[in-house]
This record gives sequence, C-alpha cells and structure tokens, in this order.
Amino acid sequence: MSISDAFIAGGFGMYPTLIAGVALFVTSVQYARRPESRYVPLLISLGLFTLFAGGLGFVSGVITMLRFYAEMQGEPKPVILYYGFQESLHNIALALLLTTASALAASVGAWRLARQARAAVTATVPVR
Repeated sequence: MSISDAFIAGGFGMYPTLIAGVALFVTSVQYARRPESRYVPLLISLGLFTLFAGGLGFVSGVITMLRFYAEMQGEPKPVILYYGFQESLHNIALALLLTTASALAASVGAWRLARQARAAVTATVPVR
C-alpha cells in the first residue's frame, strides 16, 4: 500500500491530522533553528491537536465502519471489521508519525537551549 493509498483509506480525518501535524513540524523545525521559550506553548498545543485529530479520525472511522456493518444485508463477514479497523488506524499512524518527527526536531532545539543556558552560566561564574 502506498502512502497516497493509506491517506485515502484513512478518510476525512487525515486532513486535519495532516494540517495540524505539518504546522507542528514546521514549528518544531523553527524551534530547533532558534530555540526560544515562546515556541513551547505552541509546540504543546499543536502536538496535542495532532494527536487528538488522529484519535478523532480513528474513532469516527470505527463508528462509520460499525454503522455500515450493522446495516449489511445477508451474513456479514468478520473480515470486513478487520479491514475497517485497519483503514481507521491510518489516522493514528499519521498522527504518531508527525508527532514523532516533530518531537525529534524539538529535542534538537531543547538540546541547543540547554547548551546556551550552560554557556551563559559558565560565562557568569568567576574563575578562581
């Protein structure tokens, strides 16, 4: 399955997850380039939004799948449920992928900020 197939299979919930995740990633890269504490609340809120959007996409996909499964004529096959869950999980996978990549970029920013703070403390401590 290609990435575009997975995106289409995930349904409508993939769009807000992608938008929030890309915004999170861009902010994380900006924080990695120029670590300033003003980015931290935005990083946290976009990270939560990305995860919540992925979770909501999963839940809405499962609800839709169960509704159609209950309305099926004849003897419904359990394999349909497996495919439905698999498609719904694409939302969670996208959210986790984007938040993981963003956390990695934000970690670089946090590391750089810690180095700057240590250098500032070292510069102000008198040497005996």
